[in-house]
Amino acid sequence: MKQKLIQYLKKASQKVGIPVENLDSVDLDYPENEEYGDFSSNIAMANAKSMKMSPKVLAEKIVHELKEDASKDIAGLIDSISVAGPGFINFKIKDKVFAEQIIDKQENQIKVGDKKNSDAAKDILIEYTDPNIFKVFHIGHLMSNAIGESLSRLIESSGANVTRLCYPSDIGLHIAKSIWAMKRHESEIPPLTASIQEKTDFLGKMYVEGTRAYEADPNIDSQTGVGMSGAGISAKDDIDALNKIIYEKSSSAINAFYEKGRKWSLDHFELLYKRLGTKFDGYLYESEMAPIGLKIVKKFSKRSLVKGLFKKPVFSMSDGAIVFKGEDHGLHTRVFINSHGLPTYEAKEMGLNITKFKKYPKTDRSIVVTANEQNEYFKVVVKALSLIDKKVGERTKHVGHGMLRFASGKMSSRTGNVITAENLIDEIKKLVITRIADRGFEKDEADEITDEIAIGAIKYTILRQAIGGDVIFDSAKSISFEGDSGPYLQYSAVRANSILEKAKKEGIVKDDQVTMTNDTIKLPEKVGSLEKLLVRFRDVTERASAEYAPQLVANYLVNLAGAFNSFYAGNTIVDANEPLSPYRVALTKKFLETMEKGLYILGIKIPKKM
Repeated sequence: MKQKLIQYLKKASQKVGIPVENLDSVDLDYPENEEYGDFSSNIAMANAKSMKMSPKVLAEKIVHELKEDASKDIAGLIDSISVAGPGFINFKIKDKVFAEQIIDKQENQIKVGDKKNSDAAKDILIEYTDPNIFKVFHIGHLMSNAIGESLSRLIESSGANVTRLCYPSDIGLHIAKSIWAMKRHESEIPPLTASIQEKTDFLGKMYVEGTRAYEADPNIDSQTGVGMSGAGISAKDDIDALNKIIYEKSSSAINAFYEKGRKWSLDHFELLYKRLGTKFDGYLYESEMAPIGLKIVKKFSKRSLVKGLFKKPVFSMSDGAIVFKGEDHGLHTRVFINSHGLPTYEAKEMGLNITKFKKYPKTDRSIVVTANEQNEYFKVVVKALSLIDKKVGERTKHVGHGMLRFASGKMSSRTGNVITAENLIDEIKKLVITRIADRGFEKDEADEITDEIAIGAIKYTILRQAIGGDVIFDSAKSISFEGDSGPYLQYSAVRANSILEKAKKEGIVKDDQVTMTNDTIKLPEKVGSLEKLLVRFRDVTERASAEYAPQLVANYLVNLAGAFNSFYAGNTIVDANEPLSPYRVALTKKFLETMEKGLYILGIKIPKKM
């Protein structure tokens, strides 16, 4: 329908003299006020200056041609065409057209992957979540996971081939801090029979203790100078030395601590990914990227390559440090090899992103999702990548997201006050349990349902607004079964499914199909907002995919659910004696199909019941 109108509009625009090259980007928008029609175009306003006439006059000329040359096919779609405001051209579509699309089996398939989309058939890498072993999986990782997974599904819906990647941090100072503390609490290390939760809780405590000791050894005696690590040696010095041992794998005893904690962390992450609905296609570990990045930085520090891309700082106290002078490119300088000769995060990023394109040579674009605190960092990284390999740099895009905040302020993983993903999910589950306590669910059934509702509430809160901004999480609002929330969308879908089950029992629907043929289903004389919103789904997902904007899908689904619930309140849907019942059931089915696809894009499951 929309594409027919666009072609019709282009043809009329050419007749009034608008050049063909100006018509490539012609599109139709949806007016916010239904009184203005179902579609609107600003084509006259966009071309008025080049045509040397006022937008309103040009719009009237285009409308005249539209009415003069209306083919039978197009005339069957349009109820009226008018000019509004400074020069908008508005189209009102016949109600019957919307109703026919509801019962059209082809339309009900909700097509995706249209080859006109810019990402169709492309190979896209998306890296997200990137947790740290030996540390808890906190709400920042949950934020990245929700956004990365939704972007993956959105871009897949455009017809692209998406590869999901995760880059766990399995090397670095944070691990040295944890192992330093583990050595001091070796007798307390959980046994093999302990739960994965007990094991990772222990690791989290060790990280907190090691971090506190690193920042200020509390046990140094001011008189003797003896600290936890021995005479004259601070915890910081000890941990720094331990970090190098871990990196070089030069101690079998330390390796044993490392391998134990690494396995515990990775096993725990996999349980969380399953719970959140994410399955990664590949993992690239920081420990593997470190030597690759070190080699790249050293190679490009030679003057013969890109005029010495990486350099030793002029006033360095150590011959080991190597930096990238970002100021030469309007950015800031960052260290890529530190004073101990070890690769920093920046150097590892060189290894990671070069490796991505080698491992996946067909890659058209590589997207990296992290907190926006790393925005400036990634500008430097991408610039350095572009100078090393133009293809890699130009095809690497960073998407920075905001923080998940609460009344107590920003979380901290250093002080021990960190809010873990599981803490948050379980706290929301408790609230949901009280909400559905009187619904008679079996214990296992209730656990599954409340888990899906809690995760849906959290994901929706994260995805309902633009990616770059901070998210303020309100626990009570997040679990509301009414209004702007994930559970409201889930509840609307569950309600629709319940109606369809009833329709089957009443014989109005058989094997998920309307029993009557499309030719004999009685259509309503007037349609409402529900029908008009349903036909927009494809446009919404295409725009959301192109703009990396899952909030467009979230906002659309809330409006759609509102329209469905108004329809439900004002009509008897299942009634064997009502001639419009088959149509209303078909409309409910189309609504459920759309909600299923939309909620899938957001990574939100629909519970069996609520």
